[in-house]
Order: sequence, then C-alpha cells, then structure tokens
Amino acid sequence: MKQPSNRKPLTIALNRGDRILSECLSMLAEAGVEPVESIKGSRKLVFETRTGERLVVVRGDDVPTYVEYDTADIGITGKDTLLEYGGSGFYERLDLKIAECRIMTAVPVGTSLGAGPLRVATKFVNIAKQYFAEQGRQVEIIGLSSAMEIAPLMGLADCIVDIVETGNTLVANGLEARDVIAKVSARVIVNRASLKMRFDEIESLLNRLEAVVDSRKSRRG
Repeated sequence: MKQPSNRKPLTIALNRGDRILSECLSMLAEAGVEPVESIKGSRKLVFETRTGERLVVVRGDDVPTYVEYDTADIGITGKDTLLEYGGSGFYERLDLKIAECRIMTAVPVGTSLGAGPLRVATKFVNIAKQYFAEQGRQVEIIGLSSAMEIAPLMGLADCIVDIVETGNTLVANGLEARDVIAKVSARVIVNRASLKMRFDEIESLLNRLEAVVDSRKSRRG
C-alpha cells in the first residue's frame, strides 16, 4: 500500500550483516516490501521501496538506537543486540526465526573453572555481567571487539562469552562450548510512539511478516 503523499514514509532499519540482511530482504519481499533497486553491493544506505516504505541499512548494533530515537519506525536485528542494548524505547514484536544461533560460554577443552573469580572476554559486556551476576559468580569482564577465541590461549581470560553457530571456530582454537546464555534469532522491534501514531500501517506489515514466518515453518514441516 502506497504511503500518503503528505506523510513521511514508514522507515525500516535493517542490520547490514550479509547473512541477516539477505534473509530479511527475502522475508520483506514475501511480505510485499521490495526496494526499487538492488541493495546488495550498493554503497547507498537508504533505499526507497515499490510500496512507499524506506529501508535504512545500518550496523546491527545501531538498529535499536535508530528505533528508540524515532529515526526508524521499525527495526530488524539480532536478539543478541537487543539484550546487549537493553533500551526501553521500543517494543519487541516478532521473532522472524532466521539468523539463529546461541550466546554461550566457552572454555579451553577439558578445563574446570572451579569456584573462584573468573576473567571473561567478550563483546557482550552487559549480557555477560548479568549472566554471571545471576550465577552469583565474581568475574572481571574484559571487553573485546573481535577474536574472543584466542583470549584464553593468550592468557588474557579464563573463558569467553560469544555467539556460537556451528562451533567450528571454537574447536579450531582449542575451546569447547559450555553454557547457553540465550538463544538468538532476528527480531522485529517497533518504536513506541510510531506504534501509536501508525498502528494500522505497522500492524499490517507485522501481520504479513508473521504470515511469512508461519508459511516457511509449514514448508519446513
């Protein structure tokens, strides 16, 4: 449905990561939202759609910020990002069941961590703090932006908290996954004010996306 000419387009912020972006674009297309030009390989960050919406492609970590501060009406990013961000200016409305993985602890193979204080390397600082606090475990969180897997090998940390998909990278670096902190998939979030002001418009899109999720689940059996 074309947006009214006197109203700003419904803006959807998308995680620019290759895998999640590709899957999100596929689902949006099935829900009737398609960009007028190809996003893949483009240096542009803002794209118009055939039905009048606007797609904004940003870092996954920035999606909640765009939505919370009303720059985007809707956002799609990983649950890990939402847990780490912890904002309150949006509603989490739909699990798209794509880009699925887990946030887990991992340690050197065969290691027993004992009961004493731990050094934990991770980019998920807030998630790790909350998890170990709930465990009653004293930890020192060491923030890293990448290559968490080598932190125990280099003596920087006793264990790590990271995203695990296949576990192959852990194995290659002498680590083994231990505890699941959270199951992760792509989620749709909606700005609180936008939901009130553009309820019918947003609910229509959410219902269409939910139908796509259900259809794909049925096809998988």
